[in-house]
Amino acid sequence: MVTRDTKLGRYTIQLLSERGVELEDIARLVTELQAPYNPQVTDEMSLYFVERTLRKREVQHTIITGIEIDKLAEQKMLSEPLQSIVEKDMPLYGADESLALAIVHVYGSVGITNFGYLDKLKPGIIGELDKQKEGKCNTYLDDLVGAIAAAAASSLAHSHPNISQSFH
Repeated sequence: MVTRDTKLGRYTIQLLSERGVELEDIARLVTELQAPYNPQVTDEMSLYFVERTLRKREVQHTIITGIEIDKLAEQKMLSEPLQSIVEKDMPLYGADESLALAIVHVYGSVGITNFGYLDKLKPGIIGELDKQKEGKCNTYLDDLVGAIAAAAASSLAHSHPNISQSFH
């Protein structure tokens, strides 16, 4: 897959992995999102769409930016009041979701709906990241992972021929 063949793509995947996120974790979320609409979906198919989403440079840039902000917060290198806001993942702080939506918007309204669902329920790796507090800041990362899954699920849905043909 091309994602792993570019320096920026490899770096993005490495950053995710260093933060405890493997592409297979995201693929499982995609499968969970799409299974009710496409019973043939597999984790392998979902992984393809995750990697396809991660090929986009704007997605890579967004992931790198969010992870770097989380890392700076862990190192207490942000100015106040931003340091406290990010470190505590304050409920009314929406910049993390706003950044993640940049990924989702690449794939349209289905992606936005998927993202909202994942952000509310926090299944799988998203919930694990959200609960990590001791020495870790995943304020941006949990939303970025949700956005990648939502975008990949949207891309998969748009490519599934039975969905588009069922309306004709």
